[in-house]
Amino acid sequence: MKNEYYTSGQFAKMAHISVRTVRFYDKQNILKPSFVNESGKRFYTDEDFVRLQQILLLKYLGFSLEEIRDMTVGELDRQMLRNSLRLQQKLVQDRIEQMQMVEQAIEDTTVALDCNQEIDWTNMMNLIHLTSMENSLKMQYQNASNIDARIRLHQEYSVNQQGWFPWVYEQCAFRKGSCVLEIGCGNGAMWIENYTRLPVDFLVTLNDISEGMLRDTKRELERLEHANSIFQYDLFDCHSIPYKDASFDYVIANHVLFYCEDLPRVLTEIRRVLKKEGLFVCSTYGEDHMKEITDLVREFNPSISLSANKMQEKFGLENGGEQLLPYFQHVEQRLYLDELIVDEAEPLIEYILSCHGNQNQYIVNRYNEFKSFVEKKTKKGFRISKEAGIFLCRV
Repeated sequence: MKNEYYTSGQFAKMAHISVRTVRFYDKQNILKPSFVNESGKRFYTDEDFVRLQQILLLKYLGFSLEEIRDMTVGELDRQMLRNSLRLQQKLVQDRIEQMQMVEQAIEDTTVALDCNQEIDWTNMMNLIHLTSMENSLKMQYQNASNIDARIRLHQEYSVNQQGWFPWVYEQCAFRKGSCVLEIGCGNGAMWIENYTRLPVDFLVTLNDISEGMLRDTKRELERLEHANSIFQYDLFDCHSIPYKDASFDYVIANHVLFYCEDLPRVLTEIRRVLKKEGLFVCSTYGEDHMKEITDLVREFNPSISLSANKMQEKFGLENGGEQLLPYFQHVEQRLYLDELIVDEAEPLIEYILSCHGNQNQYIVNRYNEFKSFVEKKTKKGFRISKEAGIFLCRV
């Protein structure tokens, strides 16, 4: 990118917005100028213009200024920017699909009127709901961004060259002709990374509680040859699995159980749909998993908490086995040996910002300071311990 500076007026003209809007974004800490001279005159760069593109697109898609501030912090870093643009593209694709559904609903209603037919008011109500789905889109954008950030840090900086998903796949020892259910499939990485290894006559039902997440996973998998004959998709809450008893040879729950409100009910449902000789595979973390990141952010500001709830306390490597035994006669724990050595600040910052805690309220307005802090920590390689593993459960 060029290092040429533009005045506020030139910058506004390039973007076809008013100078007043540029000043407003500055005041709201959404888009600060790259340089302010001694007389207070503000100057912007081409990189600032890229950030402005993000702001205007997200504003068009219905995000509030506060949400935009949280979502674009730090994204002048090239990797963060690339990831953000890819997720924005997904969001635009979703909006296009929604608008096409709205168009079809209007067309169907118009045809019914022209033919003096009874109007399908249910269809019209769906139209109304489709035009007010901004909140679900926002949640989808943020969830997809967070999951990608977490997976990326592990993929790029893990010492163990065999990735998490290939390792989990090997532990499952899938047989040909099997029926598999994955609850909480996320972005489908388990199957994308192991696609060439799948046995023949293999059927996988992918589930998630997020319609947007399931749609993204379907898009990614449909790019693979013969994926339509292997994968099917089902939106439901795992507290009530809509399948008959003994429907599946395998059930997989990858880092899911600690999110469940009523874990005994979920385990009862999983046990019910699992065949007699079937295998339930679930993964979780240990108490000290990636504790160095928690220590890092608390050194920067002791008020930061990266998670509102300690997930491992609900279902972790230390207590998961005892919670599974009432439902399965044989429970075996296997550990995935690994650690991270991170020598770049941006991916670690992106991971931190993806967490479910209160970090954004302490980092957003001090981003440059936080970035410098993390850069010093990662300069010689920042070691992060990992405690992750699975339970293999049989009836």
